[in-house]
Amino acid sequence: MRKLLLLITVIFVGILFIARLFYLQVYNKEAYSLYDDIAIRQEYHYPKRGYVYDRNGKLLVANQPSYDVMVIPREVEPLDTLEFCNLLKITKEDFTKKYDKAYHYSPRLPSVFVPQLSKKDYAVLQEKMRKFDGFYIQKRSLRDYQTSIGANVLGDIGEVNRRTIKNDPYYQMGDLIGKQGVELSYEKVLRGVKGVKFIQKDRFNKNIGPYKEGKFDTLPQPGKDITITIDSELQKYGELLMTNKRGGIVAIEPSSGEILAMVTGPSYNPNILVGRERSKNYNKLHYDSIAKPLYDRGLLAQYPPGSPFKVINALIALQEGVVDTDDKVSCRMGYYYGSRKLTGCHHHKSPVDMNDGIAQSCNAYFVNIYRRIIDQGDDSGDAMNNWARHAKSFGLGNFLNNDLSVGRPGRIPDGDYYDRAYGDNRWGSTYNVSNAIGQGEVEATPIQLANMAAAIGNRGYYYTPHIIKAIEGDTIPSQYTSLKQTTIDKRHFEPVIEGMFDVYNKGTASTLKIPGIDICGKTGTAENFVKIDGVKTQLTDHSIFVAFAPKDDPKIAIAVFVENGYWGSRFAGRMASLMIEKYIKGHITRTDMEQWILTHSLENEYAKPYSGEPFKINGETTLQLVDKVTATDTAHTNSNLQNQ
Repeated sequence: MRKLLLLITVIFVGILFIARLFYLQVYNKEAYSLYDDIAIRQEYHYPKRGYVYDRNGKLLVANQPSYDVMVIPREVEPLDTLEFCNLLKITKEDFTKKYDKAYHYSPRLPSVFVPQLSKKDYAVLQEKMRKFDGFYIQKRSLRDYQTSIGANVLGDIGEVNRRTIKNDPYYQMGDLIGKQGVELSYEKVLRGVKGVKFIQKDRFNKNIGPYKEGKFDTLPQPGKDITITIDSELQKYGELLMTNKRGGIVAIEPSSGEILAMVTGPSYNPNILVGRERSKNYNKLHYDSIAKPLYDRGLLAQYPPGSPFKVINALIALQEGVVDTDDKVSCRMGYYYGSRKLTGCHHHKSPVDMNDGIAQSCNAYFVNIYRRIIDQGDDSGDAMNNWARHAKSFGLGNFLNNDLSVGRPGRIPDGDYYDRAYGDNRWGSTYNVSNAIGQGEVEATPIQLANMAAAIGNRGYYYTPHIIKAIEGDTIPSQYTSLKQTTIDKRHFEPVIEGMFDVYNKGTASTLKIPGIDICGKTGTAENFVKIDGVKTQLTDHSIFVAFAPKDDPKIAIAVFVENGYWGSRFAGRMASLMIEKYIKGHITRTDMEQWILTHSLENEYAKPYSGEPFKINGETTLQLVDKVTATDTAHTNSNLQNQ
């Protein structure tokens, strides 16, 4: 019996071994298993990265050849280090550091030792590579920018980091990946797919030829070309206007949501982030704490939207039925709650209706209608939530779910926000009247304001702003062609649009008219407070402008934000009008405005304290700062002007 048991055991174990070997040799033939075989070396062939074109077919980004020196540490034999370092133009210390890094990554897998050799260096080194076992040259392509503009839009490519390698097995040490802009957003479309050859090695670790006659080898698949929505001429002009200024410009085609221009200032030439100088140049940009050229102000900077936000309050008031376009409000150079002045205002005729309230940017008018919105009903929290719901329907206060590589949500406060700050039902409209005029807790990015202008120009709908126009052999995602409806009825937009039209005819932008183009706009000034050595200090105000044109069939909607630009019509208004004329006409007739912008710099205004004197240009002035009201007082103002 024991003999039989022993025999059965031997037979059973034998069957298990045979079954496992059969599985490994017959069924387990997927190519991925070859990557772990130490007797096989993988040789990668990188595809052509897709080209990038602007909306008019102009080539913006192409490719140029690049040569990387690769190393497989365990295959490195003793070599003349001094000669090798001289050929690569590196020091012996650099050699040791690079080798140790490669060995730490993997002693048997290839990694980049010296990236991006020039053609001249490659030609010299190629003839002597046979002397350096374990090293070889790998050809790939780098970006070749055909333009000097749009660095924030186009982005750049750089070496992949360890986190990405860990999360995505496609990438290996030394691979290049999109770092920002469309290079990042459309990385998988542009990169293509690497090809690979499996090389069999003998017991002496020498190559003996293709593994299984190249049965598992693959060819590289080139990346797809893409067309982006940017008008490169408009982008170039916007960057010219933003010279020596800080801020953002975003222009959108209202009928499609396509982004026509996305300017941030200061910017930089994208060509400086190509080649062996990339790391050094990137560090210079990254550590520039004053200009912050890598910070895309059009997408990331959250500012108080200022007076342009008044048009949203006008639309909400009409939708909620708390105001009629003919209702008039008195203005005594500001809004008073009892004897306390909550906001200031500039001199204009009084009383004003909605049209004049928008055209003259009357603070008292908009605080009045805002209070009507929030104070209706018995519960301010519910009314505030309803107000927030309307505002958010314009794409404010949340991510727009676009295809841009970065962004921020802005902020539209609701009832819960103030319940957390003051306690449930222990606050009212007087606690946050600054929201009425685009200050207070309201914040928005320039792209959100441009989208808001597009929604108003469309009379109540918009398309998600996006940067992709076409993908070679593919279609763009449907989310960018689906209409988004606001919560405001179409009939309420006409009186507000008339008010915005009169901003140019008789209001705060009356000197900014463009011959032959009916523009609807809204100026804005946002107060700017920072803490300097622990003391709250008011700096030069920000200049804001939103607009769309033409009035009845808008082709462009735009938002301009210029940091420390004083008031709305001074910098932002001029720049917006010029951008609109450039896009619609293709040339500039208001050369007086253009010359003024190009010869005025704001390079040092970021650190200039505000004098405290009100500015009065075209009837518009900055708000007057009010004293903080304690929680026990009847009237409250919880503005960011006091809390920043």
